[in-house]
Amino acid sequence: MLVIHVVTVRWRCCISFATAKPPVVTVTKGETATMDCNLGTVTGSSARWYKQVPGGVPQFVLYFHHSMSSPSYGSGFSSPKFTSTHQSQTDYRLIINNVEEGDSAVYYCNAWENNVALSQ
Repeated sequence: MLVIHVVTVRWRCCISFATAKPPVVTVTKGETATMDCNLGTVTGSSARWYKQVPGGVPQFVLYFHHSMSSPSYGSGFSSPKFTSTHQSQTDYRLIINNVEEGDSAVYYCNAWENNVALSQ
């Protein structure tokens, strides 16, 4: 079993909110892991996903906007291994296909509103 942690804390100015769906994902090697991100009132922004392994720095995985046909990827990340969908202008999902041990990490979702960073 592989454990993937989903951090879903969003900051807007000086107030923090927490949502997690689900906060921890446990999957078997070869399965698909999914995690959700709700951007709250940030309807015009894209969801940006980051991966952080213990002791490492966050790595940019992808960003996806509801108006895009496919995500834009960070270095070392690509489809079909990583992809994203949206259920609405504020609800996004990160999908990791064919999960391997190296995918076990903390994943963050981030959005920007009026030059203020919002993190999930």
